[in-house]
Amino acid sequence: MIALALGTSRRTVLTSTVLVALSLGLGFLGLCYGGASWATPGEVVAALSGTDHSVVIVDWRLPRVTAGLVFGAALGVAGALFQNLTRNPLGSPDVIGLDSGAYTGALFAITVLSGTSAQLAGASLVGGLIVSAVVYVLSVDRGFSGLRLVVIGIAVNAMVTALNSWIVLRAELEVAIAAVGWNAGSLNGVDWADLFIPFWVIGLLLALIAAQARAVHQTSLGDALAVTTGVALNRLRLPMVLVGVGCTATVTAVAGPIAFIALAAPQIGRRLAGAPGVPLLPAALTGAVLLQGADLLAQALLAPVALPVGVVSTAIGGCYLIWLLSKEVGRR
Repeated sequence: MIALALGTSRRTVLTSTVLVALSLGLGFLGLCYGGASWATPGEVVAALSGTDHSVVIVDWRLPRVTAGLVFGAALGVAGALFQNLTRNPLGSPDVIGLDSGAYTGALFAITVLSGTSAQLAGASLVGGLIVSAVVYVLSVDRGFSGLRLVVIGIAVNAMVTALNSWIVLRAELEVAIAAVGWNAGSLNGVDWADLFIPFWVIGLLLALIAAQARAVHQTSLGDALAVTTGVALNRLRLPMVLVGVGCTATVTAVAGPIAFIALAAPQIGRRLAGAPGVPLLPAALTGAVLLQGADLLAQALLAPVALPVGVVSTAIGGCYLIWLLSKEVGRR
């Protein structure tokens, strides 16, 4: 009855429940393991309940785990929004250049400004918005086309990536090293002070788009069908783009560009839920699972050295992209 009231299939509800349990399990595992050292489940429960305060668990691991789950969900929703908008599985922020645009803004904050958290967040958002505006304007020149947006986004992404490389090469050595390391995408060293404002921003953006979840889902079925079901496409597209850019830029401002989560999570979530479009909730939960799982792998592969999570997510996403492209070619 609840599933019917929400307009959600029973399989989607079941899938979402399993993904919630899996994300919480990975989060608990992340509290037990970190920095090549283990804490027992009893120690984690005691630290979380406040009976035995542990700096390692509460102040070091808990912010990292929370960031992995929240940022993964934000990237999953951003990818779902753009894939619904473009009706294309390649329509994600990292493919069409929004990650690169946000990184350009962050580079400006690092190389020109003092590089504070507020400057990184604001500059990343502005950079992502500028690139998204360029891609959107070019793609609607002769009527909106999802495929045209993806192709133009890939081209813009290549140009912005070249610009970012030029900025790094022109920067001072210490600044360039910091910028390149940050570009890998990492949750290393994240603490509560870094997460307070980003969590509020992401929470507001997700609440905003959740109110339009049904309409967003309808856009994946085609313009004609969406309009006949009462969806105002012209008014909906702008909020979808703004929320997608906002989620991507907020994550990028804190952790750097984390590739392929926004690409893979929506399609994996859609297949698990058996949905005709790209539903937002499974995409968000799948993103949380993927990013938290990738971060655990990043900490374990070369322990005690923790890899940037972007390295692991790129490797996983590359395998997924090869599979997706081979499947699409096989259909033709």
